[in-house]
Parts: sequence; C-alpha cells; structure tokens
Amino acid sequence: MNKFFLKIFMSLNTLAIRLSHGRLGSQLGTQTILLLHSRGHKSGKPYVTPIAYFYIDGFYFLIGSNWGKEQNAGWYYNLLAEPRTVIEVKGRTIPVDAKPAEGPQYNRLWEYAVQHHPPYLHYQEMTPRHIPIMILKPVAE
Repeated sequence: MNKFFLKIFMSLNTLAIRLSHGRLGSQLGTQTILLLHSRGHKSGKPYVTPIAYFYIDGFYFLIGSNWGKEQNAGWYYNLLAEPRTVIEVKGRTIPVDAKPAEGPQYNRLWEYAVQHHPPYLHYQEMTPRHIPIMILKPVAE
C-alpha cells in the first residue's frame, strides 16, 4: 500500500474511532482495531497507531506483520523501549504492559491469529524476518 495513502487512512481512522468512542473505525473487515499509544524510542515523540488486535485469555495481542515489509513497525520498537502504555478499545482507555510473545505461547497466538485472519500467512511469505507478536496485559493504575 502506498505510504502516503496509508498515513492518511490511519489518521482518518484514528479520528473516526476517537470521535465515535470506538463505534466507527474499530471494525475493518474481519479485524478489530484499537488505538495504541507509544512514545518514539529515538525521538520521544508520542504516537497513536490504529492497529488490528486479538483478545483472548484476558489479554490483547498484536501481530507485528507490518504488511510483510522487511523491517518491524516502529510501534514494536517503541513498546520494547517503553512497555508501559495505554490502548483505546471501544471508547475505553486501558493501561497495559507490553511484552513479546515467545516459544509455545508465540506458536499458540500465531495459530490463533492466522485462523482468524489468514492474510498473515501471506505477510510471512513476503518477508524473511520473524513476525513478532506483542502481548498487552491490562494493569491497574
């Protein structure tokens, strides 16, 4: 997808989600969308990224496919550097701790993701890198 149009689409989708408290823009095809807050690991700049998520076993998780590009998305590195953040889901702001999935948990979450959104398999074919999965566990403030 063209980077310029993608940036415009993501900005408009973020606006729709915020203005409607999650009633608009939170469902795109088979995927549900949350707003991920992060701080640039190099710049320190705050970011809000609309991103597809899954929710199982009391936690959220994100697939770092980055549309099959050769590098991980910036949000992934931002969460590694600063794992305590917030997400906006269906009009609610939820504090979370982020950590990468590993080992058997990674395998279980990857299988869940591709069963619910098969295009992730195509993204994996497009890139030589390991596609990371980031777990977001809600925490009390």
